Amino acid sequence: MATPSSHASKAGTKGVPREHRRRQMLEAATEEFGAHGFAAASLPAIAARVGVTKTLLHQYFGTKEDLYVACLVPVGDQLLNTIRAAMGEGGGAAPHTPLRVLHGIFAALEGRRGAWFVLYDTTLPPGGEAARRASEYWAAIDGLAVGGTAELLRAAGSADPLDADALKYVWRDLVATLVRWWVKHPEQTPEAMTRRCARLFAAAATLTPDGYPG
Repeated sequence: MATPSSHASKAGTKGVPREHRRRQMLEAATEEFGAHGFAAASLPAIAARVGVTKTLLHQYFGTKEDLYVACLVPVGDQLLNTIRAAMGEGGGAAPHTPLRVLHGIFAALEGRRGAWFVLYDTTLPPGGEAARRASEYWAAIDGLAVGGTAELLRAAGSADPLDADALKYVWRDLVATLVRWWVKHPEQTPEAMTRRCARLFAAAATLTPDGYPG
């Protein structure tokens, strides 16, 4: 993750191509929004990260919410496409699908782990464009989770719709918890995290249906 000083040294000069400067602004904004959330994020801080003025930031992106949406869309698109691709490999009911999904998420976020919190930001102003777009991504990702967990349960012999509903919530919270833990441990690569998840899943599988060690 780039530091504010490294951003400034790259972008705070004249003659930077417009598209390159725009990309630097988006990278800096994604870091700021991911670290502080929409409500607490500072446009002057974002501008300082890339060595430009707040006025120039507005000229490129418009309002703070417009800038947020510009950061949100590539993050949401990448994660959604990553999950779809992982679930498509061998079918959603394949036993290794959850690990493929997790590895895809970790790999997509590597180098910008805070982007997860751009997608799942609880401080977005209600009724605005940012909240609307974020909710669309949440609904699409939840829809994939519903289908995937239901397929896994059917493959395991369970057709109970309440099982599927409960597992959807477990899976959603599990992914969020694992990503949050990973963000706090920057030394953990996506591959190392995937192996760790495999070990955790294997340990959980030693429990019997009654919930006691077999």
